[in-house]
Parts: sequence; C-alpha cells; structure tokens
Amino acid sequence: MRIALGVSYNGQAYSGWQSQLSGNTVQDHLEAALGRFTAQKVSTLCAGRTDAGVHGLMQVVHFDTALQRAANSWVRGTNAFLPKDIAVQWAAEVPDGPEGFHSRACATARRYAYVLLQSPVRPSVDHGRVGWVYQPLDGERMRAAADLLLGEHDFSSFRAAACQAKTPIKTLHRIDMHYRPAGQAPMREGEMDCGYWRFEFEGNAFLHHMIRNIMGCLLCVGQGAKPVEWMQQVLDARSREVAAPTFSPDGLYFLGPVYDARWGLPGDTPPFAWLP
Repeated sequence: MRIALGVSYNGQAYSGWQSQLSGNTVQDHLEAALGRFTAQKVSTLCAGRTDAGVHGLMQVVHFDTALQRAANSWVRGTNAFLPKDIAVQWAAEVPDGPEGFHSRACATARRYAYVLLQSPVRPSVDHGRVGWVYQPLDGERMRAAADLLLGEHDFSSFRAAACQAKTPIKTLHRIDMHYRPAGQAPMREGEMDCGYWRFEFEGNAFLHHMIRNIMGCLLCVGQGAKPVEWMQQVLDARSREVAAPTFSPDGLYFLGPVYDARWGLPGDTPPFAWLP
C-alpha cells in the first residue's frame, strides 16, 4: 500500500530536508524512524525540499510498504523514534499505481510563509524561528512591489546558483502580507513600532532560495532603499547580480502543498496555529 504522511519540523538543527551523507537532514531522521518502526528500509518522496534552517509545518511525503497499520499507529509509532523537533502530524492510506497519489507530482501548488520581527532589538526566545529587521517597513510599498511578481515570469534574478530546476519560469499565484503589533501599550515619543510581519507565498513551484531572495528585495523597498519600480527592473534583468542579498532562512516555513480534494488529505496541521 502507499502511505502519505504530514510532517512538521523545526529546521534549525538540520541541513535541510534532502538526504545527505552527513545523515543530519529531516529526511534522514524520518526514514531512520520509519525503519525502526517497521523493521524495514523505507524510502520517502516529499512534496518540496527545504533548505538548512527552514521549517516545515506540513511537509507531505509518501512511501510504499507491504505492512498494514492503522493511521494513528503510523503517527505514534514513527514519532516514538523521531527527535523532539520533528513530528508526524497525520497519516493516510492513498491510492498507488500509475494513477495513484504522488506527493510531488499531484501537488497543484506550494505554500510558504515568512515570519519577520520588526524591532530595534534582535530576537531572543524566538531566535531561529523569525527573521529580523531593525528598521520600520512600509507595507503599502511592499505590497505594490509584490504585485509586480504575480503571474508567470522568468524568476532567474531570484534563483540560487546551485538551483537544479529545469526552468526558471514559475507562476506566483499570491503574495499576502500582514502586520501584528507586538504589544497593546501605546508607544512613547521616538519609539519604533515593534511587531511581526507575516508574508505568505503561493505558487505552482519555487526555485532554490527564490522566496529568501524575494524577501531581500521586498525589504529593500519596504525600508525605502529602493523604489517600488526597482522590483520590475530586477525581474526583467533575469540576473541574480542585480537583486538584493539572500535573506535569512530563520523565519521561512514550508506551509505545505495544495492537493485536489479527491485525495482527502488535510489542508493544514496544528502547528499552523502558533504563527503570528
């Protein structure tokens, strides 16, 4: 049978999702836990790879097995052998075969969020879980710049040199951003407004470092270092050299893939609830 799992993880301690010789990736730990639970070698395929330091709220994987287990048994049994910062959230039996479920091929879109702390002081208790800017951001300017990226484009300017994608042409369906003040007390004169920005991205697929590179450019516009129209110039140049530096991975979360309802899989998991 074919089993699909929804997996969440804090990526701070790991070298990304994809298996490496070091063995210190999320995939390596998940497959080791599945192997211990089943007493068999298990190979997984995921919906979308994440980089070192990037978190996952609903990474979806699938694997084939001859073992019969209840859904809650897959969840609890696998979690018993996983590190504390990785957890299977749900399990479901899905159709296999040529017309069956495939975690990557069946995804119609992918979703990411970037959580950013706006504060004159760096993060502490949420270190590694949020990005950070110490200058106030202009939401209207950033929204206008983000709108220039929507639709199908050649995103070469936002593509890492190590990207293995066959084409830089991708489609961004939406970029949403919201700001939540950090406290209720009124600001004193001269104080900076502190709070959390949440940027959400949805597209058919993403290039290596694409969102982190877009974030770098959005922040340049939001801080007033570049005009809104500069985003169009960066996009049209199709050159990484003209864009802003790659932004930190700390606040980046893979929210998960989007699937057709016929597969009957959850659209989110409990870890979604804590995001600002």
